[in-house]
This record gives sequence, structure tokens and C-alpha cells, in this order.
Amino acid sequence: MLFEELNLIEPILKALQAEGYTNPTPIQEQSIPTILTGRDLLGCAQTGTGKTAAFAIPMLQLLNKEHDNAKNPKRPIRALVLTPTRELAIQIEESFKAYGKNLSLRHLVIFGGVGQKSQTDALHRGVDILIATPGRMLDLMNQGFINLKDIEIFVLDEADRMLDMGFIHDVKKTIAKLPAKRQTLFFSATMPTEIQKLADTILTTPLKVEVTPVSSTAEKIEQSIYYVDKNDKKNLLIYILKDKTIATALVFTRTKHGADRIVKDLIKVGVKAEAIHGNKSQNARQRALTNFKAKTTRILVATDIAARGIDVDELTHVINYELPNVPETYVHRIGRTGRAGNSGISFSFCDGEEKEYLDDIEKLIAIKIPVQEDHPYAMSWQSLMSGAAAAKVKGKSKPSRGARPERTEHKPNLSGAKRQPGGGSSNGGGNRRFNNSRPKAKTD
Repeated sequence: MLFEELNLIEPILKALQAEGYTNPTPIQEQSIPTILTGRDLLGCAQTGTGKTAAFAIPMLQLLNKEHDNAKNPKRPIRALVLTPTRELAIQIEESFKAYGKNLSLRHLVIFGGVGQKSQTDALHRGVDILIATPGRMLDLMNQGFINLKDIEIFVLDEADRMLDMGFIHDVKKTIAKLPAKRQTLFFSATMPTEIQKLADTILTTPLKVEVTPVSSTAEKIEQSIYYVDKNDKKNLLIYILKDKTIATALVFTRTKHGADRIVKDLIKVGVKAEAIHGNKSQNARQRALTNFKAKTTRILVATDIAARGIDVDELTHVINYELPNVPETYVHRIGRTGRAGNSGISFSFCDGEEKEYLDDIEKLIAIKIPVQEDHPYAMSWQSLMSGAAAAKVKGKSKPSRGARPERTEHKPNLSGAKRQPGGGSSNGGGNRRFNNSRPKAKTD
């Protein structure tokens, strides 16, 4: 199928042509016609499947169709896209800008971690489409800068990550301010019970679109496991990066402090590296991402929360310095490579304490990941199993169902507001397994 067959208006088709788009992805092919009819949609799809275009393109057409505010600077907000991270919010706004460049619609992205004046000034001038993170959204609503009474289309993006990051209550507060009569588009990579319940409460007879099952993405990427002692991981990473054919690589760690430590270790041996995580300022995060995309920085070290919105064309390598304790997260991580039909390579380090995480990952993706033994820091099978057994005895293995996982990155303060004790802000497809009680990341 071609985009020309989706009944899109000429200004949008010209913009897509300028972007080099000719054929819609499966989620675009299924979603765009449905959204154009005004129907609610439930999309189960990962980042990288083209879902941003799947909702942005038809939204632009719907909002342009009866656009009568072109000369009115006080135009109300008519569409809201709520997304969990700053990086993802920025990329979504860039997509609206690219696809809607031949239209007169105004769009704005707002997020915390930066001053609000430029954002409130833009809101005062009038905005048709608002892309926002939950904290700053509620903050500006409470200050009286945002009114949602004229919202016609509401998009909740990355709903499962909202849950993981502890934003679900902020999301519910925002939804409570929306008009009852609206079109709602709901996207989530996974469907744990709480997310399914939320979808049921805000969607009206939606069409469900499910593409690229979470397990199948991993089948298209060349994966390897390196059994290695925890103390040797740094040396193994440096050893692997001696391979100059690895032009750039995205390295995942569980904690922001671990990310900073890896960057220091790499810089010491002459490898250009930067970190991206919740403790970094917005400017620092954007600069690191820009440098990585431009390949002036060879290695980007990221935590899961900060990396959710990373979309880098032709990224060939992902390295899991530490395995995640939620198996779906592994698939999201390696899915940063092998995009748009390209090949991808994933290296994962596994010590004894992480063996049970690896077992869960292999069960989810239904693949036995090949073990790479040809390296100077190889850990014997006996040492690995001994470490795994010791971890169980010490209670260091995976958390029991409903329990909190081991310490991971703190929830970033996207609103810019002061923390209250206890961590709150002053704003008051496929072979999947889902827990009824999904463990949440620790907050500050």
C-alpha cells in the first residue's frame, strides 16, 4: 500500500514525500483510516513501529479540516498528546512539524527541567496541538495557563511506561479535565492489568490495532550473551569497543550512577562517550543525543527511563551492560537497533546474579540466545551457576510478584516543581507474559 491510498490531503502527502515516506508501516496502514473516521483506537505497539506517524498524520488532517482559527491568535488547544519523557515529547513535536509543515496548525511541546516562560508565552499566543509530559502539564494547568475544555483529540502514548515511572495518577488527573465528548487514541507496548483497566475507562468502542509482538522484534536482531563476572564488565566493554567496525553503540545500565561511571571509564581509554539519564539537565540530554546522532559521540550510555524516546537511524549495536529484571524491557532496549528493515546486533553481559533475568528473557522471546565464549573475560558455567545460586540464597535474584525490583533509576522530575516527602511533586501481540501487579520503579 502507498500513502496516496489512505485518502490523505495533498499538503500532508507532499510533506510525507519530502520526508521520503512512500509506504505506510503496518500500524500506520491500520490506524490512519480508523482515526480519520473519528473512532477511538487502542494500539498495542512498541516504539519504532511508526506509531507516532500513525496518530500524528490523521490528527493533522482532522484538525485542519475544520480549521477556523487561522487568524485568531487566541485559538484554544484542540489536541493533546501526553507522553512520559522529554526526549519522546520532543521527537513527537518534531514529527508534527515535519508532517504538518504545509498546514497552518500550531503545535507546542512542554516538559519540565527547563524554565516555563517560553512555554507559557507560546500558550498565550495560541496552540492547536499540545505535546506534554505529565508533571509540567499538571503544573501549568494548576497555574491556569492550560485549559482542556476544547480538546477534540486526546492521545495517551507509552501508557505502560507512564505506569512504570509512577505517572499514572498524574495521567488520571489530566484525563478528568478533558471533555467527555472527544476522540481518544491509546498506545502501549504492553498491556498489564492496570493499563488495560485505564484503557477500558477512557475509550469508547475502540478499534484494537496490534502489531510487532514484543517477542518477535528480538527475532530480527543478532543477539549474543557474554557470561562475565560483575567486576570484569568494564574490561569486557572496553575490549569489545576495540572493534572499530562498531561505529556507534547504545549501552544500557540500570542506574544513572552506573551510567556516569561507565562514561568515565570509557573516556579514560580514549572512547568518546556521554550519558543520558534523569539527573542530567534537559540541555545536556539533548546535546548528548544530538552528538550521538551526528556520530561525534561514539557511545551513548543510557538508563531505561531516559532512553524510551531515543530514535536513532541506522544504529547497529546495543549493549546491555546489565540485564533488566523485567523481560519486556530487554526487547525494548534491543529494539533501538534493527529498525526500518535494517539489521541490528545486541551484546548482553550476564553475571551470576542476573542469570534468572536471562532465563525470563529467553522464555519471553522464545529464543535461546547464543553464548559468546571467545573473549578474555569469559566466566565458566560452574562460576555462573554458583553465583546464581548464591544470589537466590541472599535474596538478590528477581523480585517476587508484586514486589519492588532492585534499585533502578529514580522518576525524573519533569514538572520542575519541588518534591514532597515520599516522592510526589507539588502538583499534588505475540508471546507475552504480563503480571497482574507490575513492579514500579523506585521514586525519589
